Amino acid sequence: MSTIPTSLTENQFDQHIRPYISTAKRGYECQIPLYKVFNYILYRLHTGCQWHRLPIEPDADDPRQKEISHHAVYYHFRKWSRDGSLEKVWQGSVMTIKADLNLSELNLDGSHAIAKKGGESVAYQGRKKAKTTNILPITDGHGFIIASTGLIAGNHNDAYNLKPHLQAAFKFMKRLELAIQGAFFNADKAFDTKDARKTCFNHGLVPNIDENKRNRKNTKRGRKRFFDPDVYKRRFTSERSFAWIDKFRALLIRYDRRDAYFLGAHFIAFAMINLRHVIHS
Repeated sequence: MSTIPTSLTENQFDQHIRPYISTAKRGYECQIPLYKVFNYILYRLHTGCQWHRLPIEPDADDPRQKEISHHAVYYHFRKWSRDGSLEKVWQGSVMTIKADLNLSELNLDGSHAIAKKGGESVAYQGRKKAKTTNILPITDGHGFIIASTGLIAGNHNDAYNLKPHLQAAFKFMKRLELAIQGAFFNADKAFDTKDARKTCFNHGLVPNIDENKRNRKNTKRGRKRFFDPDVYKRRFTSERSFAWIDKFRALLIRYDRRDAYFLGAHFIAFAMINLRHVIHS
């Protein structure tokens, strides 16, 4: 059984990561190979350690010194987060596994992360009794993460402003030429809104959303909404994907104040989950 990659070889990095990240066009690039920088970032995401606690190897020429400063590692992470490189890495991972995707079923769910230091897209969530940030990934039938919303402040429910988020996600998948036409779109009662169902129909998907009876005061007249409980049960694959995301301990609690950095960390996690059968640690 494949496991989520915790480090990459230089060849794996050159194949799956380097084509998508920004690097120096000429001249000085970094004092150590970039695959080692990426592995330090990956180590931090997996362990949740502080940046200055990274187990950086000693310099080959002077063992008393580290081969690179943790500030330099953090610099690369911030740069790749801000300029969209890490999002491209995730997009590249989707294209790599495109032939293995099960696009007959798509699953949507959300995950709140407690934000210890506040920041962008952070607000108080009464259920968590803390300030949180929410993100809504979309998985295929095998649990690969093929689309996602941006970050949403925790004081909003899961269906808040859902229509533009779904539109952006569906357009994103179509830009990658993913054949989502006719797919079942599984989501729980929290996403049972007219806008969500209409957006699914407009993009050729079949909304398989459990009805939230609290949304109506009277019994619905006319034909009963479509809902296949057997297809809905297979939505469990998204729960498994969230468990894989939770293996990246740095994502369990948010310390990054900037959305770009917290999203960048998620993009790395999404990419590693997608590439779990391609890259063997």
